[in-house]
Amino acid sequence: MNGFDRRGVMVAAGALAAMPATAQTLTAPPSVKGFKRAYADGPYGQIHYRYVMPTQATQIPLLCLHASPLSSVVYENWIVEIGRDRMALAPDTPGFGSSDGPPTPVEIPDFADAMIRLLDELKIERADVMGYHTGSFTSVDLARRYPNRIRKVVMISAPIFTPEELAERKKGMNNPPPTFEQMMERTLDGWRKTGKGMFRDVPTDDRFFDIRLDSMRRYRTSNWGFRAAYNYDLAKGLAEVKQPVLLLNPEDDVWHMTPRAKPYLNAQSRLLDLPGWTHGAMDMHTAEMTKIVRDFLDA
Repeated sequence: MNGFDRRGVMVAAGALAAMPATAQTLTAPPSVKGFKRAYADGPYGQIHYRYVMPTQATQIPLLCLHASPLSSVVYENWIVEIGRDRMALAPDTPGFGSSDGPPTPVEIPDFADAMIRLLDELKIERADVMGYHTGSFTSVDLARRYPNRIRKVVMISAPIFTPEELAERKKGMNNPPPTFEQMMERTLDGWRKTGKGMFRDVPTDDRFFDIRLDSMRRYRTSNWGFRAAYNYDLAKGLAEVKQPVLLLNPEDDVWHMTPRAKPYLNAQSRLLDLPGWTHGAMDMHTAEMTKIVRDFLDA
């Protein structure tokens, strides 16, 4: 099977079969007029993306970039709401989800260039961008290096690491990536101990496993996004962004780090704390999040 971890798949299948019935039935993707999936050519092969195109688009498109090692599945419900008056586009970062990946690890600017290639393929001259964790890094690099293509930036979290935190997180980045079995075991262990944990805002168990399973399918490259983020100077990049930035700070695993970004925001930008919200907020607080972001983008 071309290097595929057969034992890991068998363990995964057995583990899923042993779960409660409520956690086995995976939700179907949104059945909403205009919600589609497609592929476009990218620098490493094809880029898979989810999108919504309203009948009448009155605003410029919004490019939504996911966290690592997740995929654009996290934006499925969100783009249906925010996409009522604009094209909402959520690609899988190269090497994640259903997008082809590079042969070796790449850096945040390479992810940004891949997104510009996607915009070019779709003939989108200018867009707003929304990034989530690792996607926030890519959003900053896009805005900094392509100011004529990016109008406004929304960031979900901005982990500004201290040198000590960064050194700790970089440990093991050169180690072999986890096997599928190891990722499955970690997920199930966390599920048994804390349930959805930091993803407690994900409304249902089956939606939670939709997200987790999509993150595990590219286990061989699962740590490449983290590696790229740890190599990128987010504070320096953010200080060079001239466009308005809305920095959202949900109570997630970098809740205490995101406020460190405030000194690097320009005068047109602001930081908004979202206490009590965490991973899954786009599902649990879809309407509220849509209003916050739409008000900022349309102002």
